[in-house]
Amino acid sequence: MAEPTHSLSGIPLLRTLDDAARQSLEQRCRWQRYSAQDEIIGHESDSRDVYFIITGRVRVVNHSLSGKEITFHEMDAGAYFGELAAIDEQPRSATVVALNDSLLASMSPDTFINLLQDHPQLAIEVLRELAQFVRVSTNRIMELSTLGAHNRVHSEILRQARALAGEDGNSARISPIPVHADIASRVSTTRETVARVLSDLAKQGVVKREKNALVVNDLEQLEKIVNEVRDF
Repeated sequence: MAEPTHSLSGIPLLRTLDDAARQSLEQRCRWQRYSAQDEIIGHESDSRDVYFIITGRVRVVNHSLSGKEITFHEMDAGAYFGELAAIDEQPRSATVVALNDSLLASMSPDTFINLLQDHPQLAIEVLRELAQFVRVSTNRIMELSTLGAHNRVHSEILRQARALAGEDGNSARISPIPVHADIASRVSTTRETVARVLSDLAKQGVVKREKNALVVNDLEQLEKIVNEVRDF
């Protein structure tokens, strides 16, 4: 019998399934625990399983020829990844690593495709997720093409803060505090540049560093800074 934690009930994509359908999927999944920094899937690998994050957090990355790490995305419990390879039968487009102790359920590509065919509403949800991914990727490509390094850092902080905006809509608390190297990896710059940008924003009163959080005091001002230099 599966452990109590071996449940897909916390996966939003599968929320419309009835208990019997979900439990049937749980029995067809492979459950595996990963430690921090463990590689879950590798770039260009031929594996095609789809993964559901039950507990923990993962990071999607790629590496340049020189070894520089580029971060695409981070995902928490409830998210899923690996659907691209399951859909188009091509090698993996990125590497995924665990950021902390994580429990994942992996589903074969055939099971995933059959799931989408049997439940059209799930297929629509996957399409929406892919559409959002395309929009975010398009924005990031434009930023890399048209914004300087300092402005890309501004934009990344704004992006994170928007997702965590408080009730007043003009402030946000990013916790845990963003690591300079992580931000640099996301926007293709250096940790030193990130440190300088955050220092400048702090002097302007736009952000404030707390023990384990970066508080954005003025989202409107940060957005103004970003928009002033946009070339599109």
